[in-house]
Amino acid sequence: MSQQNYYDDVLTEHHEADVLVVGGGPAATWAAVKAAEAGSRVVLADKGYCGSSGATAAAGTGVWYVPPHPEEREAAMASREGLGGHLADRRWMARVLDQTWQNMHEVATVSRYPFPVDTAGRQLRRGLQGPEYMRRMRVRVQRAGVTVLDHSPVLELLVDEAGVVAGAAGHRRQADRPFTVRAGAVVLATGGCAFLSRALGCDVNTGDGYLLAAEVGAAMSGMEFSNAYALAPEFTSVTKTAYYAFATFYHADGTELDGAGSKKGRSVIARTLLDEGTVLARLDRATEAERRAMRLGQANFFLPFDRLGIDPFTDLFPVTLLAEGTVRGTGGIRLVGDDCATEVPGLYAAGDAATRELICGGFTGGGSHNAAWAMSSGTWAGRGAAAFASALGERAHARRVTPAGRVGLRPSGTPGPADEHLAVVAEVRREVLPYDKNYLRDGAVLEPALERLNDLWLRAGSSLRATGEQAMRARRAAAMTATARWMYTAALARTESRGMHKRADHPRQIDPDFRHRLITGGLDRLWTRPDTTGATGAAGAVASLAGERAGAAA
Repeated sequence: MSQQNYYDDVLTEHHEADVLVVGGGPAATWAAVKAAEAGSRVVLADKGYCGSSGATAAAGTGVWYVPPHPEEREAAMASREGLGGHLADRRWMARVLDQTWQNMHEVATVSRYPFPVDTAGRQLRRGLQGPEYMRRMRVRVQRAGVTVLDHSPVLELLVDEAGVVAGAAGHRRQADRPFTVRAGAVVLATGGCAFLSRALGCDVNTGDGYLLAAEVGAAMSGMEFSNAYALAPEFTSVTKTAYYAFATFYHADGTELDGAGSKKGRSVIARTLLDEGTVLARLDRATEAERRAMRLGQANFFLPFDRLGIDPFTDLFPVTLLAEGTVRGTGGIRLVGDDCATEVPGLYAAGDAATRELICGGFTGGGSHNAAWAMSSGTWAGRGAAAFASALGERAHARRVTPAGRVGLRPSGTPGPADEHLAVVAEVRREVLPYDKNYLRDGAVLEPALERLNDLWLRAGSSLRATGEQAMRARRAAAMTATARWMYTAALARTESRGMHKRADHPRQIDPDFRHRLITGGLDRLWTRPDTTGATGAAGAVASLAGERAGAAA
C-alpha cells in the first residue's frame, strides 16, 4: 500500500485547521495560543505529551528577561556579541527582549505563575521551573480552544500543487492509526537534535522538524554551531552546567585538573576523558548561601546525589559530557521574515527548531536566551501563520495535496528489515557523539565522518521503511542522519574557530571574511553558501513569492 493510499484508509483520522503547530514545548504552546488569539482554528500535534515532554519540561531555566531601560538592554546585548563571533543581529535581540518582557508579564498575570518575590514584594521573573511553567502553558492552550493531539508524531508535511505547505500527516500512537491535518499554515516547533545522547529531557529532540522542512525546500542556518556538550554526573542524565561554575575538577588520582572549567576549559575535560577515561568534580567553590540557593533553584540536580549518599559540595564524583547538539547550539531552520517565516510559503519555525543565530550568533543560547527565544519566536510564528492562513480563507482546505516525506517512508529500493532504524541510529551516534569528532573538531576527522554519513543516507534512502508505530522511529533515524550531515557540511565550510565552533586545524584563526552566517541545505546532495542577504533582506521577496503561490493555490 502506498503512503498516499495509507492516509486515505478508512481508519485515518482527519482534521482541519487554519494553523497546525507541530511540537509541544514552550515555542509550540506559545505559537498555538497566539494563533488562536488571532482567530485561527488551531491543532497542536506533539510526539509526546504536550506540557511534559522536552528539555524545558524536565528542568528549570533562566530567562533573558531585562527591564526596558536603555543602559541595561545595551549591556545585555553587548555581552553576547563577542561570544557569538559577532554574528547576532541587534534588531532581533531588541525584538526578543521586548517580546519576552511582554510574555513574562502574561505568564505572571494570565497563567498566574508563582514567581518568587524579593524583600519588597516584587516578583523575580528571571527564571522558570519547567514542569510548572509547561503545566500552565498546556492549560492555557486548552483554554484557547486548541485541539491537542498528544502522542501523535508528525511524519511528513503536505504540500499543494504550487509547493505551499498545506498540512501534515502522522500517526496516533495510542490509537494506532494514521492521521492528517489539512491546514492553511504550519508552525514547526519540534526542538533541536541531541542525537539520543540521554541529556535530560532531550530524547524527543531528534531533528524531526529539520527533515520535514528540508523535504519541502527549506534551508538551515548556523548548523556548524551544533557541538554543544553539557556536563553531567556520570551516573545521571541531569545536565545543569551552570552549577559547575562552582566546581573544581580533578584527575582520577585526586590531583587537580589544570585548565578545566564549565565555561572555559570544557575541552580540557573532554581530552582528559578521552585520554584517561575519568574526570572527577566537586562543587567546593560555593558558599553556604550559594549552596542553599542552588538546592532551592534546581532540586532535581541534587536528587541523584542524595539517593547515592553523595554530597556534591564535599565529595568527589565522576562527570561526563553529554551531547546537546542543536538543543543548546544555535543552528536550525533558516528564517526569512520577522514573523518567523521560512523560505517555503505556509511554513514557519520557532524555538530550537529555528536558528538562534539572530540573537546568539555562534555561541550557545544556554537556558535563558533559548527560553526567551522560544516564547518570542513562538508568538511571532503563531501570529504569522494565522495571518497566512487567513489570507487563504476557505481555499486552504480545498487544495489538492501531496505528502512530501521520503527517507523512512518511501524507499527507492527494496525495503530492509523492520528494525533497520536501530542500525541507522547507531551509525549516526558513532559519528556524532565522540568528543574527538564533533567537539574537538578537525577537518581530517570531519571529512571521512561526513563521507560515512553521506553513504548512510543513501543506504537509508534505498531501504529504510516502516509503517504505523515504527514509522516514527524510521523517520527519527532519517532526521538524525540528515542533521548530522548538515552539521558537518557547515563545519567543514567554516575554516576558522568562531563561537562554539572550534577547529583544531584552525585553532586561533578568526577570519574576517567569515563574519557572515552560513546557509546549508539539500538532501541527497548537500550545499552550503554564505548568507549575503540576512534574515530581513529576503523577507520582502519571500513574502511576495508566498502571495504569488497562495494565489496559485486558489
